[in-house]
Amino acid sequence: MQAYSQDLRDRVLKAIEQGDRPTDIAKRFEVSRVWVYQVKTRLEEGIRHSFQIGGHRKSCLAPVEPMLREWIKDRADLTLREMCERLAEHGITIKAPALWHQLNKWGLSFKKNSARQRARA
Repeated sequence: MQAYSQDLRDRVLKAIEQGDRPTDIAKRFEVSRVWVYQVKTRLEEGIRHSFQIGGHRKSCLAPVEPMLREWIKDRADLTLREMCERLAEHGITIKAPALWHQLNKWGLSFKKNSARQRARA
């Protein structure tokens, strides 16, 4: 979803300031009546621009990244479930797939020992 252009927003604001009805404005500019009311409400609050859509969200695991790296370094065969349980002890509730996604994002892949590899023919 993308915000309407500032040009369109300015034209709607000008029509609102001239006293046109929101329903008429919506028909003229082919936008929803609800959006016109939202623009009008924001104008009353002094906001003449759109809000940012989306953005970067910081991981809840970011503060404990060094601790996770240490766990993996100390014990390479630690499972995701065990890591989730350890994190729960530190007050962080997370599911294994979300933990795997974050570890993968950080480039922290840990392999099992070579004795557990697939049997060769």
